[in-house]
Amino acid sequence: MIKPILAIAMTALLLTAASAHDVGDKDAKVTLVYEHALPNVPGKSIKSVLVEYGPGGFSAAHTHPSSSFIYATVLEGAIRSQVNDGPIKVYKAGESFSEMPGDRHGVSENASKTEPAKLLAVFVLDSAQQELTFPIKR
Repeated sequence: MIKPILAIAMTALLLTAASAHDVGDKDAKVTLVYEHALPNVPGKSIKSVLVEYGPGGFSAAHTHPSSSFIYATVLEGAIRSQVNDGPIKVYKAGESFSEMPGDRHGVSENASKTEPAKLLAVFVLDSAQQELTFPIKR
């Protein structure tokens, strides 16, 4: 089931990528590129976001809705990531990782200070859920 979902998300990404612009500041740019209710799973939807990191860019520590399962794949560059208290890992273009419901994403950043990076995150979550990211208060 993941392969058809990824194919749909990638198609949506390609349709919107031409309109995306370069990220110039340190905060990641997040763009919703796909959203659809799952007809065979009542109450669940799929949403995909393109996360663009400029050189040295990052996302603040965050969590996602407790109903969400996330499959993420690096499209360009390399992403440094830490989920929960696990090790910090670097994922390169073509590599993927998952986040389970309730996971805490403490590190999410471009591994390069000179090149951009892009990540496609595919969420499966409750259809009523609108917000996808919640900052962790320090």
